[in-house]
Amino acid sequence: MPKFVIEREIPGAGDLTPEQLQGISQTSCSVLRELGPQIQWVQSYVTGDKIFCIYISPDEETIREHARRGGFPANAIHKIVTVIDPTTAE
Repeated sequence: MPKFVIEREIPGAGDLTPEQLQGISQTSCSVLRELGPQIQWVQSYVTGDKIFCIYISPDEETIREHARRGGFPANAIHKIVTVIDPTTAE
């Protein structure tokens, strides 16, 4: 199943408290349960004003539906074509 990087523009994301991040995570997981096992949240990276999320999903539309139901943005969705890391250089 394809993996995607989702860019979420959330001003002040880096200043969210652990409790706020927990609430966002709980909302996301609740929506994921509603949508079923075809979409999975792998992890997210919080920066100053954005959150970058890695998801496994059959398509972009399912990711957009997750964002709509959860009430958070999905400003850009990019399908991951391949993954490289330092071992790629070997």
